[in-house]
Amino acid sequence: MNYGLNIRGEGALDFVSIGALIHRLDPGIIPFRKAKECLIHVSGGEFNVAANLSNCFGMKTGIASAMVDYPIGDLVAEQVRAMGVQPFYKYFKHDGVAGPNIATVYSDRGQGPRAPVVFYNRSNEAGALLKPGDFDWKSIFAGGVRWFHSGGIFAALSPTTSALIVEGMQAAKEAGAVISFDLNYRAKLWNVWGGPEKAVETLAGIVKYVDVLVGNEEDLQMGLGIPGPEVAAKSKLDPSAFFSMMDHVRGKVPQIKVVATTLREVHSTNRHSWSAVAWINGQTYQAPTIELDVYDRVGGGDGYAAGFFYGLLTGVPEEEAVRLGWAHGALLTSFPGDTTMATLDQVRQVAKGGSARIQR
Repeated sequence: MNYGLNIRGEGALDFVSIGALIHRLDPGIIPFRKAKECLIHVSGGEFNVAANLSNCFGMKTGIASAMVDYPIGDLVAEQVRAMGVQPFYKYFKHDGVAGPNIATVYSDRGQGPRAPVVFYNRSNEAGALLKPGDFDWKSIFAGGVRWFHSGGIFAALSPTTSALIVEGMQAAKEAGAVISFDLNYRAKLWNVWGGPEKAVETLAGIVKYVDVLVGNEEDLQMGLGIPGPEVAAKSKLDPSAFFSMMDHVRGKVPQIKVVATTLREVHSTNRHSWSAVAWINGQTYQAPTIELDVYDRVGGGDGYAAGFFYGLLTGVPEEEAVRLGWAHGALLTSFPGDTTMATLDQVRQVAKGGSARIQR
C-alpha cells in the first residue's frame, strides 16, 4: 500500500516532529478557583504524536524542541526520555526570574454538564524563540527519516516558529520523508499576533510542503481559508460535510494525498460518541462509532493521528489504518494525561471490535 505517498521502507528514525514542549497542570474535576493540588502532564501537540508512536507502537521517533536549564525543564526532559523519544534540543538558560520558560497549560477535566476549561501561560516561552538555523537537520536526518510532522499550535507561537517549520519540512523532503501537519487551529494563540488572516497567510507557506493533513472542518476553514462545507452534516458524526470540502482542499493544496480527522459528539463531559474519517488518495474511509466513558479528553486527536500514521507507515489497508487511529484515540481518553498508556495489543483489540470485558 502506498496511499499515493512515497513512504521510505526504513530509516534510523521512523518519525520526527518539531514543536514546543509544555507542562499541563491538571486539578482533575476540581475547577482551578477551588483547586488545592494538581497532576503535572508533559505534553505538546507535536510531541504527543511522537511519544504515542514510540511508547505504544514501538516506532523510532524523535522531537526537535526547546529545552530550558531549570527544574521544570528537567521534569519535561525526563518524561521525554521515559516515552522513548529521542530529543534534539536547542537549550536556553533560565535567568531565575522571568525565563525563558517551558510553557504552562492549565486544564481541568470538567464533569458531567460542566465542560473542561483550558487557559495558558506562554509568556516568554522558550519554544516561541526557536528560529531557522537552530537545528542541524542534516545531522538529525543523517541515518534516514521516514516521516516528519508539525502542527498549527507551534506555527502560531511566533513568526520564527513558522519559518522553522518550513526549514524542517524542506530538509525532511530532501531526506525522502513524508510530511504531515496537524492544523490544530487555536484562536487564542493566533489572536495574539494577527488573528485569522495571519493564520491563513502563515499556514499557506507551510501546507505547500505537506503530504498528509490532519484537521476537522473548522481547522480547514480557519487554517486554509477555504469555504465551509457545501453539505450540511446531520450530526457531529456525519462525515459528509468533511468529505464535501475535499475539492476545496485539493484546490488550495493540490499535492495533498491524505486528510484525516476525528468525529466526536459530546453528550456530556464524560460521555462522547467517537468516530474518525480519512480521505486517502481520492477515496473515503470511516471508522465505526463507539461510545466513550471519558476520563480525560485531552490528547485524543493526537492519539488518533499516531495510530493512523502507524497504519500508513506499516502499510496496512486504508480502513485498518483509520481503525487503528480511532481505537488508539478512544483508549487515550481513558487515561490521565496527554500521552498514551495503551499497548499495541489493546489498540488492535479495540480496532477489531473487542469488548471491555475483564481479561483474566
